[in-house]
Amino acid sequence: MSKSLRSARQRRLLQRLIAVRKTKGVTQTQVADMLGRPQSFVAKYEGGERRLDVIEFLDVTEALDIDPCELLAQMRRSRDL
Repeated sequence: MSKSLRSARQRRLLQRLIAVRKTKGVTQTQVADMLGRPQSFVAKYEGGERRLDVIEFLDVTEALDIDPCELLAQMRRSRDL
């Protein structure tokens, strides 16, 4: 089991978060503002330079107005996790 920042599973999770953000028409800067973080924080996790911890993941899903459990369930159903 790889713990790499660039594991296939990590990339798929990030792809889903990016897709949701873009579908909702939200910029990285807007997400960062909602999180009270700099835009570089969003750029780094979206770019795979850093991992989100569980609390950060929950904060991001809240900022994007998506259910974190549903997102993970969808990934599991599609065997992304």
